[in-house]
Amino acid sequence: MNSKLRLGLLGGGGNSLVGVLHRVASSMYGQFEIVGGVFNRDLKENLSSAKEIGLNTDRVYKDLDSLIAQEKALPKGERMQVVSILTPNFLHFPMAKKLMENGFHVICEKPMTTTYEEAKILQEILKKSKTIFAVTYTYTGYPMIRQMKEMIANGEIGKIQKIDVQYYQGWINPIIHDSEKRANIWRLDPKKSGISCCVGDIGTHAFGMIEYVSGLEVKEILADLNYLFKDNLMDIDGTILLRFSEYIKGIIRTSQIATGEENNFTVSIYGEKAGLKWEQENPNYLYLLEDGQPLRVLKPGHSYNSELSLSGTKLPPGHPEGIFDSMGNIYNGVAKAIKKEKYHPGEFPTMKDGIRGMNFIEKAISSHQHGNIWVKIDN
Repeated sequence: MNSKLRLGLLGGGGNSLVGVLHRVASSMYGQFEIVGGVFNRDLKENLSSAKEIGLNTDRVYKDLDSLIAQEKALPKGERMQVVSILTPNFLHFPMAKKLMENGFHVICEKPMTTTYEEAKILQEILKKSKTIFAVTYTYTGYPMIRQMKEMIANGEIGKIQKIDVQYYQGWINPIIHDSEKRANIWRLDPKKSGISCCVGDIGTHAFGMIEYVSGLEVKEILADLNYLFKDNLMDIDGTILLRFSEYIKGIIRTSQIATGEENNFTVSIYGEKAGLKWEQENPNYLYLLEDGQPLRVLKPGHSYNSELSLSGTKLPPGHPEGIFDSMGNIYNGVAKAIKKEKYHPGEFPTMKDGIRGMNFIEKAISSHQHGNIWVKIDN
């Protein structure tokens, strides 16, 4: 009997990086089988994408409504069980809403929606549907990030005193300086991307990562954002101060105009006894810093790591694991939840993480627009 979960994809056709990432990740643990989807709004491209990945085109649909209607008409043992949403941001909410209302489990790219209100609506639908909903904050799946989370939870660095997260990219720099290009890219179109570009795209990764590894919740933020040109409506750079409590502070530094940077995501957590530092471009190294001690480097696959870290490690020590593995670990956690198997709550980000991410985006924009003031994050 085939125990693989039947997976559908929305978006991710052609040479889409996110499409390749999700397809490879979903196959990694043998938990999912892609059976169909809507890969592109153009039917010809849609069918072409399906053929390229070896799918039978009889379950490639022209749109989401067709997918839902025809899949629900199939016997329960044949229909799709879970659908991954890989489309531009503005489609996340309507697609997730329809899918959950019709009983499908959902794996959704971030940001979860384009507004905080939409996120709260999805939360209410999720309560009624009793489905599984995951948001792909991809980097939480790295083994050494999971090790970082467990070490902090176990008190190995002591009480947290300082959190510093940097996420620098430079990809938008050649676009933003060309008025025609910046007017025609969906990332800088509020109707398609939401109210934020940089904070919404990579700032949410930083925010979600901070709460994931630290176990703390951000209480207040103060944002200073940069738009660079008056006709550009979307932030492309920013610095955001964080307050977790009166004595625990932090900062998010995020930019898409950091010229020459690729994907420089660095997470540093400092406690009273030690500090931990991780760099996405060197994901197999977790640096442990202690006063009066030499720098220690922890690596995946060793017995000194936590069960959560080791469960997401697929290769022996010394063999690099990367972003495909990280996303694969998230898919594996979702599969366990759908199958009602035992799983660690840190195995995949949930709707709660998506909702807090949307709240963070809106509060960051509000803080900036109101003169760089402190604003509270909702509980």
